[in-house]
Amino acid sequence: MNILIVGGGMGGTILANNLARRLNPELKSGKVRIIMLSASERHMYQPGLLYVAVGKMMPDEMYRDQRSLLEPTIEFSVDPVEQFNLDQNSVKTKSGATIKYDIMAIATGSRMAPETIPGLAEGAETFYTEDTAVKMFKTLQGFQGGKVVITVGVPHKCPMAPLEITFMLNDYFKERGIRDKVQLHYTYPIGRVHSLENVAKWAAPEFDRLGITYETLFNMKEVDVANKVLRSEEGTDTKYDLLIAIPAHRGMEVIEKGGLGQNGWIPTNRTRLNMEGRNNVYVLGDTTNIPISKAGSTAHFEAEALGENIAAIVKVGTPVRDYDGKVFCFIQAGKDKATYASFNYSNPPDPKAPSRAIHWFKLAYNKLYWSSARGLL
Repeated sequence: MNILIVGGGMGGTILANNLARRLNPELKSGKVRIIMLSASERHMYQPGLLYVAVGKMMPDEMYRDQRSLLEPTIEFSVDPVEQFNLDQNSVKTKSGATIKYDIMAIATGSRMAPETIPGLAEGAETFYTEDTAVKMFKTLQGFQGGKVVITVGVPHKCPMAPLEITFMLNDYFKERGIRDKVQLHYTYPIGRVHSLENVAKWAAPEFDRLGITYETLFNMKEVDVANKVLRSEEGTDTKYDLLIAIPAHRGMEVIEKGGLGQNGWIPTNRTRLNMEGRNNVYVLGDTTNIPISKAGSTAHFEAEALGENIAAIVKVGTPVRDYDGKVFCFIQAGKDKATYASFNYSNPPDPKAPSRAIHWFKLAYNKLYWSSARGLL
C-alpha cells in the first residue's frame, strides 16, 4: 500500500512521522510505503517570520533540512506535484514522474495574494516570506515617525498575526525611542478587531491602553501608492506614512489550477478530513476549506487525528476518531508578555490576561518546534 503525502510543511511532516511510527511493522515488512513529495529540501519555521520582520531573529534560524526531520523509513523527494489525477489515484510531478497512491494526504499550504488588491504589493510591507520580512525590517529601520497603518485581508495564515505584529511594532518603536512620534492605526474587515469574539474583546482594551487606534468594517479596496492613501470598499480613506499589510491568502496554485477547490481551498469534511467525494484523499493544514484558523497548531492537531485514522485503516480497515477542530494559538502581547487562545468546534477561546510566564513558554516553543515537527511533542 502506498501512502502519499504531498507537502513538507508542519502538517505533512507531523503526519508522515506519526504514520511511520504507527506503521513501523508494516513498513519493515514492505506492506506499506510512505512517500513524501515536497517543493523544498528545507523546512521553514514560519512563525519566525514575525520576529525577522522586527529584527528579533535572523533568517537562517528559521530553517532545518527537511530530511533530518523525517523518520528514516519515509521516502522523501524534492519533486513537487504539478498535476493531480484523482480518478487514476496518481499524481504527476515536476520531474515527469507518475506516482501511484492508495491513500493520499494533501498538505500544500497557502500563499499570500497581495496582487488581488490594486497597489498593495507595491505600497505595503508584509512578512509572509523571508524576502518580504527582511525588506520590512530594513524599512522599519529607516522609519523616523508618522502614521503606521496595519491592514488586514481575509482569509490569512495565522489568525493572531495581525494582533501580534501590532503589539510588536508598538514595542519596536518604544525600544527605538520614537513611539511618541508614531501613530499606530489598525484596520479589520469585520465589526470588531478580530474574527474570534472573545479575542476581540480582550484585544480592543489592550489597543486602547497602548494608544493604538483602530477602524473596523474596513475591507481593503485599493492602495494609492503615489499619495499614500488606503481606500476601503466601505468608502473610507486612510492616509499612511508606512503601510503594513496582512494580505488575503489563497491556496497553492497547483490546487487552484487543478480545479480541486475554489481559490485553492479543497472542500474537506470537518471531522474526518477527507476531501469531499473522495474516501482515500485527505486534506490538512491551510489547504482545507474548513472555516477554522489557518495555523500551525491546526495542522498539528489535524495530523495527529489523521495519523491515527490512516494507521487504523491500514490495520483494521476503518478510521477510529474524529477531528474536533482543536486549535491552540499563542498571542505575543508585547516584548515580555503573551497570552493564548485555545478552542475547538464546540468551545470558543477565552484569552487570559497576558503574562511573562506565557511569554517565556512561547519563546521556548520557538525552540521546541523542531521536536514538534518530528511528532515528539
